[in-house]
Amino acid sequence: MNDVSRETSAPDVSRETGFSVRTAGELADLGPGFDDDQTPLAAAAHQTVFYRQGIQRQPVARPAATRVFVVANQKGGVGKTTSTVNIAAALTELGQRVLVVDLDPQGNASTALNVDHRQGTPGTYEVLVDGMAIADVIKSCPDCEGLDVVPATIDLAGAEIELVSVVAREGRLKKAILAHPQVGTATTAGEGRYDYVLIDCPPSLGLLTLNALVAGAEMMIPIQAEYYALEGLGQLLSTVDMVRAHLNPDLAVSTIVLTMYDARTRLAAGVAQEVREHFGDQVLKTAIPRSVRVSEAPSYGQTVMTYDPGSPGALSYLEAAREIATRGSLS
Repeated sequence: MNDVSRETSAPDVSRETGFSVRTAGELADLGPGFDDDQTPLAAAAHQTVFYRQGIQRQPVARPAATRVFVVANQKGGVGKTTSTVNIAAALTELGQRVLVVDLDPQGNASTALNVDHRQGTPGTYEVLVDGMAIADVIKSCPDCEGLDVVPATIDLAGAEIELVSVVAREGRLKKAILAHPQVGTATTAGEGRYDYVLIDCPPSLGLLTLNALVAGAEMMIPIQAEYYALEGLGQLLSTVDMVRAHLNPDLAVSTIVLTMYDARTRLAAGVAQEVREHFGDQVLKTAIPRSVRVSEAPSYGQTVMTYDPGSPGALSYLEAAREIATRGSLS
């Protein structure tokens, strides 16, 4: 008993976290009306997450000029849109100004960022087909300060057919982005510039994705940590090579994100190892784990960064965003 007393002489302080918590005995003395969420384990976990958030959300240096990312993978279901909106939201928490261009007719990125994208709402369709200025169709994300969105509507589904006869059809998005007064260097666009433009592509290699590949200087490829996700990667990279050779010599695959990573399986570890061996430093050190919270967030019109900021998925996306921003500042 003496040993036990010595070990618990300061029961209100957790040696692992350094935060004060109440013991189970103390909670029992409070009677039946005590708060279940304040059990020692729950309180310690909450405080630990809060502490980690305070450290990881320190602002990072802004890039000297707007970085334009194309987020693409012709295979569906790999976490492309999820990664786009969550990395965008995470970048704003790191002190960056971000513009998300939703180029997918399904409008999932617009849904997750809680902006109106009903049919007829001005958005990427009007920019590509009618030549409308991006500044005239931008909407602000209500949950993330510093995050703007160019929404996509179902009208965009017919854009590829309508653009076939248009002159220089593959460069219309690039022209629109570069024409925005807040896109450019610190000298040309000032302090109010966008630090990042993230273009969320549809799960195909059509004219919409081609517009994105011509508009971007960097490409981010989300890869699901499963075997099938690797099969279409060769075709995607071949397309990138063709675009680089004929339309956009500045395009580079700068970032690969492993998504839906399940550390319990050998398959995920094997896929991750294969991707890292082949692509090296292009692969982020942070892998995004499978997370129910990440999947739930869009149904509430939110990213996981605001839906559950202490969840493993949110913290992983935050760390991934920090990697992207830090790489940029070092380059």
